[in-house]
Amino acid sequence: MDDVAVALADPVRREILMMLRARPLPVGEIARPFPISRPAISRHLRVLRESGLVRDEPVGRRRLYTLTPEPLGELAGWIARLSAPAGWEHHLDALETEVHRTRRERATGTAGPAAGPAPHTGHERTEDTA
Repeated sequence: MDDVAVALADPVRREILMMLRARPLPVGEIARPFPISRPAISRHLRVLRESGLVRDEPVGRRRLYTLTPEPLGELAGWIARLSAPAGWEHHLDALETEVHRTRRERATGTAGPAAGPAPHTGHERTEDTA
C-alpha cells in the first residue's frame, strides 16, 4: 500500500493513470501533453510499474502501458475506513435512524405487530373488568 500511495502522490503520475483508463498507450503518446521530457515520463512510468499500478508489454518495436487498478483496492479500503464513523458514533447513528423510523411508522399507523406495543403516555383509558 505504501508504494501505491507514493506513486499517487505525484500529480504527473496521477494524470498518467487517468490517461491509461481509456486504453493502453505507448510512452510517446503519454509524454505528448506534458511539458517535461520523455525520459522524465519514463521515470514516472517506472515508479507506476514498480507499484503495480501499470504494466507494460512489448508490441512490435514499442511498449504499451496499461492501467492495473487492483493495487488501489487496499488503499481505497483504508481510506473508506478513515471516512466511516468509528466506535460509538456509528452505533448512535444507527440508533437515531431506528428511532426516526419507529416514530414515523407510529405516526402513520404503519407499525405492525412486530413493532411492539405503543409506549405508555399516561392518557390511555383502562377498562373496568370488575
